[in-house]
Amino acid sequence: MGRRHRASGFMPSVYVFPGGRLEATDRRPSGFPEALASPTSGVDSVTRREIACFARAAIRETYEETGLLLGHPDTAPRAAAVGREPAVWQAFARAGLVPAFSALTLVARAITPAGSPRRFHTRFFLADGTAARGTFRGDGELEDLRWVPLADVASLPLPAEVTGLVLREALAHHALAGRRRRPALLRWVGERSCHRIEPWPRSLPDAAQFP
Repeated sequence: MGRRHRASGFMPSVYVFPGGRLEATDRRPSGFPEALASPTSGVDSVTRREIACFARAAIRETYEETGLLLGHPDTAPRAAAVGREPAVWQAFARAGLVPAFSALTLVARAITPAGSPRRFHTRFFLADGTAARGTFRGDGELEDLRWVPLADVASLPLPAEVTGLVLREALAHHALAGRRRRPALLRWVGERSCHRIEPWPRSLPDAAQFP
């Protein structure tokens, strides 16, 4: 986790997971094998259709904000493509690693209400941290980057309604240890701030209706 900068215009000085906006480059193949596990139930059509784009963004943002490469040794080393964007795929090639797309599990989504000053529809992925290679050296967006023991999380200032909820859901997925698959969770706050925590409900419009 890392602490958002105190001068940030959105959620300053709280601890969050690395992540960010989907970029245009995330819509292009990485050039590496992208063997993603198909999403479980509880996933809207946009997420299911663009799951590879979101996975690329998750791996890229993790690298940009923490300096860590989520990957495995490449059994067929390849040269970095000069000028290939984003730079994260060059970093994988130089390190002799393949991005660990298959290690990613979609565990939750969070959608802010229409009246929120900052709107987002965020997808959260879980991966085994033993696949993370490198040392912490982020781009400055997150400070105090570190692995946080679960026993210490409660002492950190964090957005409990989102980050805390996603952490609990990620632990629930991890506890299954592959014995069975758990539906992705949705946190949605309605117009009157009525919290709903559940798989994607049939009564809500598709995610395409949310900016």
